[in-house]
Amino acid sequence: MGDIKTSALEKKIKVAAKKIPADLVVKNGTIVNVFTGELMSGDIAITEGTIVGIGSYDGVKIIDARNKIIVPGFIDGHVHIESSLLTPKEFSKVVMQHGVTSVITDPHEIANVAGADGIQFMIEESKNLPIDIYVMLSSCVPATKFENNGALLNAKQLEPFLSEPEVLGLAEVMDFASVKKGDSIMMDKLAMVQEIDGFIDGHAAGLTREELNIYLAAGIRTDHESINAQEAKDRLDLGMYLMIREGTVAKDLTALLPAVTVKNARRCLFVTDDKLIDDLLEEGSIDHIVRLAIQKGLDPITAIQMGTLNTAECFNLTHLGAIASGYQADFLILDDLETIAIDQVYKKGVCISDNGKLNSSLFESSSEKKLNGAELAKINAQELTTEALAIPLTDPTCNVIGIIPNSLVTDHLKEKVTVEKGLFVPSTKKDQLKIAVIERHKGTDHIGLGIVKGFRLKKGAIATTVAHDSHNIVAVGTSDQEILKAVEQVIKTNGGLAVVAGEQVLASLALPVAGLMTESGYLEVDQTLKELNKAAIMIGETVNFNPFLTLSFLTLPVIPKLKLTDLGLFDFESSSHIPIQVIKGQ
Repeated sequence: MGDIKTSALEKKIKVAAKKIPADLVVKNGTIVNVFTGELMSGDIAITEGTIVGIGSYDGVKIIDARNKIIVPGFIDGHVHIESSLLTPKEFSKVVMQHGVTSVITDPHEIANVAGADGIQFMIEESKNLPIDIYVMLSSCVPATKFENNGALLNAKQLEPFLSEPEVLGLAEVMDFASVKKGDSIMMDKLAMVQEIDGFIDGHAAGLTREELNIYLAAGIRTDHESINAQEAKDRLDLGMYLMIREGTVAKDLTALLPAVTVKNARRCLFVTDDKLIDDLLEEGSIDHIVRLAIQKGLDPITAIQMGTLNTAECFNLTHLGAIASGYQADFLILDDLETIAIDQVYKKGVCISDNGKLNSSLFESSSEKKLNGAELAKINAQELTTEALAIPLTDPTCNVIGIIPNSLVTDHLKEKVTVEKGLFVPSTKKDQLKIAVIERHKGTDHIGLGIVKGFRLKKGAIATTVAHDSHNIVAVGTSDQEILKAVEQVIKTNGGLAVVAGEQVLASLALPVAGLMTESGYLEVDQTLKELNKAAIMIGETVNFNPFLTLSFLTLPVIPKLKLTDLGLFDFESSSHIPIQVIKGQ
């Protein structure tokens, strides 16, 4: 192995010194220099998958990039691949067409369902793909003590993964309370990563400026949960990297851009966090965020820096993020700087996508897989009855979850609801529907029940097993019978999404890999999602948010303000479960 590496190194040096021709030379293009913020010209010489020179070079193969712009490959600084509903192979096919050549992923979703086996599955599935997939180890499994998940991961169970070359550190630490009080389990994880000089991502939703100091003292250097310019400035002021998120539900770019200045932009990077396959195909990934930032007035080169070099520097990926000698030959050939129209995508000097046509032969994951995705985590839920869905009330004034479109944050509403024979009755007129979370990992009888406003369903129900962070079954509907039917459908497919009306299943997507992903091709999955969205409109109104992804985040207790877990209604401010019925005087 040493001889092979030495010969490759010698070859690169000889090409850089112009003693032998390069494998590939890109000529006549305009290069975006992300170091200086300027445009420059020069041939790009590439050998052994690495850029070895900018200047005047000869090559075995020549690419004429006349009238084109050349930029580094985009890097997604924080993404949950599982949330695309695709396995790494199909996910990479989609994002690479959009110029994303590297991602830093947190397999938090599958870890909370299948534990260490879930993380191992994602690492194995990511090997031998043309994309670079780096892993941050899931720090909060379970995410909180306020719900039941499928696994528990402590430092001892995570430590073996640190020897994997793709593993960079510890993913979003969302249990702030454990960090603040110095919980021994959390301290062990933080110390374990700090000992190897690894990286630790934050999750500082709702934290004050002074509380951020606690995270920084713990070695946490990033955060992707800012929702306004002041929160963004607080993070930058205190020395954090600001991750600007623009996904399917959380769309924070517009609110955070005012905090980005010429002086602090190099501490800012772009992330998608959670984005469904249909949005990835239609909008794009990091390319979409860069494009949108430019439309909103950000300097194009600054936007490109934030989608490339800044992310690489944040995670000390010193071989990525720039068009320069010694850097990996990951680059895009664009038609122009304003629209970020991608003509070609190159990874290690190999063309991955040409004018939208993908080189599919390059996408083969490892043949040495030890784990079968469909066998990772079977649904284990008690048989459900309509009686178990009843919400008894003695007073009509209730705590109600209020949806804020395209936000992970919800409103905590207090409203009068319809009560008949001492039980809550969903009202399509008031847009007050029943929501249920059913524990699906251990076969307990835990069912959390609540009332939600904002889905605008007129009939039927929808259900999903993608329910952050513990991924129990969550369903919302206009009647108990239809909620039950939707839940039965996702159990039948060992996980998935479903829309029902009466006794009819209008649309369904099976997600047999831990109830989170399918191994089907991305185009097939996209078509099924379109059918699901059409079915959701059939039973309700056209809304400006994705109903399935919105539903999946209503179970996330680490985000304000009111959520629902399998243990009941959860109030973020008091960090406790509360009754559905409002207690008089409160």
